[in-house]
Amino acid sequence: MKRFVLAVLIAFVGCGRASAQSIEAHPRDRAPLTFLQINDVYTTVPIDNVGGLARVATLKRQLAASGHRVVMVLAGDFLSPSVASSFFKGEQMVDTLNTAGLDIATLGNHEFDFGDDLLIERMKQSKFRYVISNVVDTHTGKPVGGAAPYLIETYGALKVGYIGLVLTTTEISKDKLTHTRLTDPFVAAARYVPLLKQRGAQVVVAVTHLTFEDDRRLAQRFPQIDLIIGGHEHFPITATENRTLISKAGSDAKWVARIDVERPAAGPLGRFYELIPITSAILDDPDTAAVADRYEQRLGKELDTVLVTSRVPLDASSQHIRSAETNLGDLFADAMRADAKSDVALMNSGSIRGDRVYPAGPLTGRTLLAMHPFGNVVCTVEVSGRVLLEALNSGVSKMPSAAGQFPQVSGLTFVVDTHAPVGSRVRDVTIGGRPLDAAKTYTVAIPDFVLKGGDAYSMFAGQKVIVGPQAGSLLVQALGRYVIAQGEVTQQTDGRITVR
Repeated sequence: MKRFVLAVLIAFVGCGRASAQSIEAHPRDRAPLTFLQINDVYTTVPIDNVGGLARVATLKRQLAASGHRVVMVLAGDFLSPSVASSFFKGEQMVDTLNTAGLDIATLGNHEFDFGDDLLIERMKQSKFRYVISNVVDTHTGKPVGGAAPYLIETYGALKVGYIGLVLTTTEISKDKLTHTRLTDPFVAAARYVPLLKQRGAQVVVAVTHLTFEDDRRLAQRFPQIDLIIGGHEHFPITATENRTLISKAGSDAKWVARIDVERPAAGPLGRFYELIPITSAILDDPDTAAVADRYEQRLGKELDTVLVTSRVPLDASSQHIRSAETNLGDLFADAMRADAKSDVALMNSGSIRGDRVYPAGPLTGRTLLAMHPFGNVVCTVEVSGRVLLEALNSGVSKMPSAAGQFPQVSGLTFVVDTHAPVGSRVRDVTIGGRPLDAAKTYTVAIPDFVLKGGDAYSMFAGQKVIVGPQAGSLLVQALGRYVIAQGEVTQQTDGRITVR
């Protein structure tokens, strides 16, 4: 099928009267409806001064003040994961989105992170509407949380129909779905898209949290869909598949996709697209900023809450952790493996920070963030024993020098011969007490930094990804859950890595 990437107009949107005048100069002002799209938003505030829901709220209100009918849509993933969600379980996101003026949302895989009962509670707290066509509450037989399976809305003379679809893969843990059933998104689309057309929808919009390839398949199978407002990928994508426009606006509200639509009396649907960077050129909406700031202040206090007590000092000394097994390296790797339920875990020791021995005593959220301040995500891949051995050899290639690529591991043991040639230093690898089988497939938990080839771990490129960066847990969250479940930290090194 023919597909081409649209020309994207990048515009820095200012504030006040000058901004409204520049917006009005565009021919899209004839359009009766303007969508503002965000997706995969995990923080209410800017990151490195980019993004921020208070700025998005300003953008919506500027457009509305200049005469546009604006509908803000969120294509899933907002309740989790984040450090703030570890404490507030997504409450901070719902409250801020309520104030920012979100109109319509669908669910993403991370909306299920805290279980379906908590999800339903957050949905009840939402002032915006949910459209969810393929998630059913088995207690009621209806869409989860009282969501609409489809929506038909009239904007002036324009009648718009919406469906909402979320992925159903293993990225949503089945143990989170105590009374929720996920159904095939394509089956749901086959049910509701014709219904929207029968009920007079002139424009059909699918709000989705699917992979880009599934969005393309959706457009191919259901050409009646005019616009797919999608999520899941964390970078902007704008494409057409046949006649369907597919839009994904990145993550964390660093960009907003503005899509103006009109249905002429004759001829094809008119669509105007703009990807707008959300920068400090856009002032904060005061009401939205006040809600976000209130949670940020609470978060500061929550981070000082004691999560657990460590009975032992935890070694993050750079000279040690980047050249040998340490108990903190073991703790991180064990937390990753427990989170991923994988055969083994491997992480680059350079992502464990502090360059100190953390003393025995109380561990707070702030301490865990000091240990790992990067926001890495736990990913899971399937690799052969040969690839795993290659990764271990790469990790120890700079020994005896200390290096950030040195691997901290869980679920395996190995011996390093520092006198052997680079690439052949690792031997006697065991997994689950058995020798490594070069031909066998193993599941491996790794940080997304390693998955992307960081610290010379290029061998993971092209391997089968079971859980990717869009679906995994934040590493620091995985560590927090793990130590809380342990009750106290007593981690000792146990001979996983022997250096000779």
